[in-house]
Amino acid sequence: MDILGIDIGFGFTKASNGKENLIFKSVLGEATDIQFREPVLGEGGAAEEHLQVEVDGKSYFVGELAERQSNVRFFTLDQTQFISQFAKTLALAAAARLVGNFLPINLVTGLPIGYYRDHKESLAQVLQGEHKVAFTDAAGKRQEKSININKVRVIPQPFGSMFNLMLNDLGEIADRRLVKEKIGIIDVGFRTCDYTIADQMRYSERGSRTTDSGIARAFNVIAGKLREKSNVNIELYRLYGAVEKGTIKIRGKEYDLRELTEQVFAQLATTVANEVDRLWVDDWDIDAMVITGGGGAVLAKHLQPLLNGKVLTLDPAQDARLLNVLGYFKFGRHLWARGAGVAPG
Repeated sequence: MDILGIDIGFGFTKASNGKENLIFKSVLGEATDIQFREPVLGEGGAAEEHLQVEVDGKSYFVGELAERQSNVRFFTLDQTQFISQFAKTLALAAAARLVGNFLPINLVTGLPIGYYRDHKESLAQVLQGEHKVAFTDAAGKRQEKSININKVRVIPQPFGSMFNLMLNDLGEIADRRLVKEKIGIIDVGFRTCDYTIADQMRYSERGSRTTDSGIARAFNVIAGKLREKSNVNIELYRLYGAVEKGTIKIRGKEYDLRELTEQVFAQLATTVANEVDRLWVDDWDIDAMVITGGGGAVLAKHLQPLLNGKVLTLDPAQDARLLNVLGYFKFGRHLWARGAGVAPG
C-alpha cells in the first residue's frame, strides 16, 4: 500500500509520496499533437515538465504544458466547478506520476475550511475507487495505468501545515510542544485565506474561517493595471513568474511591476491582519501563530510585523507551497502506517 498526500489548490496542485514531491499549476488544456519533440537547444533553455494525462477518455495537457501548448485552457476560481470538473483530473495527473500501477493507495487531501462541510464527501467520492489513466511522456510514449485509491481522508486544509510541524516522516510525533499549545494558523493560498486554531490539536470552530483574501486578489489588481496600460487581459496564472521577476513583457514592451506589487501585497497583508484581529479577538491566549501556504511566504514580510503575538519561524529553504501536502503525507503515515489516529473535523 502506498500513501499519498495531494493538495489540489486553485493556483497549484501539490503532491508527495514521501520520497518525491510534485508541483504544477492547476491549469488544464486540450491535448494536441506536438510535431516537434526534440530537447531544447542551448544551455539557456529549460526542459518543460511534460504532464499529459487521459482521464475518462479525454486527454489533457496539465500545468505549464497546457499554458504553453493548448489552444483551449481551463482554469477556475469557483469551488463547486473546481470539485466537479478539475479535482479528479488534477489529482490523477499527480498520482500517475508518483505511484505504481495497480498498487492500492491511501490518500490524504484537504479543503479550505469554508468549503469543508459542503464538499468533503463529494471530493472523497470523485477520488475514491479504481481509475483507468493513460499517461503520455515527453517522447510521446503512452502508458496505461490503473490508479486504485483505496481510502480517502479529507481534512481541513490548514491542519496540513500543523501536521508537517508536529510529525516526522514516519508519522510519529516529533514536537510535543505543539500538541500542548494553542496555535493559530494563517494559510494564504491563491483563491482563499484560511484561518484556524489548533488548541492542543483540537479544532476550534469559533476561530476558523475562510475568506477570499488570497493572492488572487492582489493579482487581479496587477492584471487590471496592466490591462489599462497595454489593453491586454493577462490570465492570473500567467503572472506568477512576472511578479517574482518584477517585470513583464507584453508585445515587446516591458512593464515594471515591483512598486505596484509591493503596494498591493502590503494592502493584502493589512487585510489579512485585520481579519486575524477580528476573528481571534477572544483567543488572546494563543501561544503562537504560523503563516503558511505559497501566498503566506509571499506576504510574510508584510504580514508578520502587523500580527500581535509570536510568529513561528518556518524553514526558509522549504517551498511554502508544500507545507500542507507534506503534512497530509505525514498524517497518512500516522493514520495508516503507525496505527489509527484521529483527524480534526
